[in-house]
Amino acid sequence: MAGKPLRIATFNVNSVRARLPIVTAWMREHRPDVLCLQETKVVDEQFPREPFEELGYHLAVHGQKAYNGVAIASVEKPREVTRGLPGSIAGEARFMTARIRSVTIVNTYVPQGQDVDSKKYAYKLDWLERLHAWFEEAIRPRLRICWCGDINIVPTEIDIHDPKRNEGHVCFNPEVRGAFGRILDTGLVDVFRKHHPEPGHYTYFDYRVRAATSRGIGWRVDHLCATKALAARSADAWIDLAPRNAERPSDHTPLVVDFEL
Repeated sequence: MAGKPLRIATFNVNSVRARLPIVTAWMREHRPDVLCLQETKVVDEQFPREPFEELGYHLAVHGQKAYNGVAIASVEKPREVTRGLPGSIAGEARFMTARIRSVTIVNTYVPQGQDVDSKKYAYKLDWLERLHAWFEEAIRPRLRICWCGDINIVPTEIDIHDPKRNEGHVCFNPEVRGAFGRILDTGLVDVFRKHHPEPGHYTYFDYRVRAATSRGIGWRVDHLCATKALAARSADAWIDLAPRNAERPSDHTPLVVDFEL
């Protein structure tokens, strides 16, 4: 596939300041053109910009103290940056977009939901409905839109190590899986699954599980989806387990897609 390479990655870092050595080392090795971060857990004024800028990256950040937070690091300066999903709680940093090259990047940290009987789960479903409405409005034929982040949804049984035991979990039940499917139906492709239809690939590994990565005890809740026009230009997709096996890691690990534009 001829074209100019564009590497887009997504990584829930579970505190950008705590994982900074892991993040910058990974960026230095793999040189993504765009890196979407979630759970940065820092207000914009205290985001550790300098290490990213020293590596040659521009930053667009949307944070809050101790919770949530999303950011986009890119080799090219991002344009048309927006922050906040319409209708969200004021000050909640879970959604941002930016235009990089010919691609609109949508970086999200979807609410986890806590428990199916809690108000937080009801809020998760409402948040997903508003996200669906956003995509219905945004997506047009031939547009290049990339939606990525910690989506906190396991789409199918092959995306979790033990589907029977975890059925009904706030990240793995018919309601949230259906919501994910409806968002894809607006015109998006799960790009990782386009390249890897086989089971056994995960992006999240619980801290409480011993040797979770080597034992394959994980969940695929981080996703990178693209409009059909963009997905057709994808050359490869992969999950890198090395950062999850590092010292003091995030419980998530990077997901990467290479495009040829």
